Amino acid sequence: MAPILYVFPPSPAARSVLMTAKAIGLNLQVKPLDFFKGEHLTPEYLEMNPQHTVPTLVDDDGFTFWDSHAINAYLVSRYGKSDDLYPRDIKRRGVVNQRLHFDSGVASTTGSRVIFGILNDSKTSVDQEDVDNVNQVYAWLDEFLKGKLWMAGDSVTIADYNLFASTTNLNIIVPIDAKKYPRVAAWVKKLESRPEAEGNKKGLALLVTMVKSKLS
Repeated sequence: MAPILYVFPPSPAARSVLMTAKAIGLNLQVKPLDFFKGEHLTPEYLEMNPQHTVPTLVDDDGFTFWDSHAINAYLVSRYGKSDDLYPRDIKRRGVVNQRLHFDSGVASTTGSRVIFGILNDSKTSVDQEDVDNVNQVYAWLDEFLKGKLWMAGDSVTIADYNLFASTTNLNIIVPIDAKKYPRVAAWVKKLESRPEAEGNKKGLALLVTMVKSKLS
């Protein structure tokens, strides 16, 4: 039986796991949850994940846990045909882990604060502070890419998937200025052309529609 992945489709975290699964050729049973109907707050879901976040993974042996960064590392380690996406070499893995922590602590949260505010009607516009915060994330990402093809080196890793999903969220509220952040713009374009980017597209399109409907 294929592992089960519970998702809120527009979530960048969920989208990053779909990218990882596609990259390693892993079939998942994807079970979408409707946050607006509170499907992540049911007793059954809270039993699996008391933090009521997405994504949550239930592996074929019943092993259950959550957080996209942890799930991506686990899936590559268990199901990947090589360690390219999550290197075993401790120095290379150290860089990947730093990028993953940057995503969880900075990039994804920067976007989520603004987008959740828009979706729950506590924000009606993107203000200058939001713009400055997003541009700071772009500036750091551009530095990460200096002298590198990808976020953590010269090959794609799960850090690219998490940061790509988060960056495409940021791009909804503050479009990437290719003149200021040329490396970020080129990196996004490269990833968009890769097969695994399909895991990001549908959920991102849903989110774009949701955000624009609130701001229009």
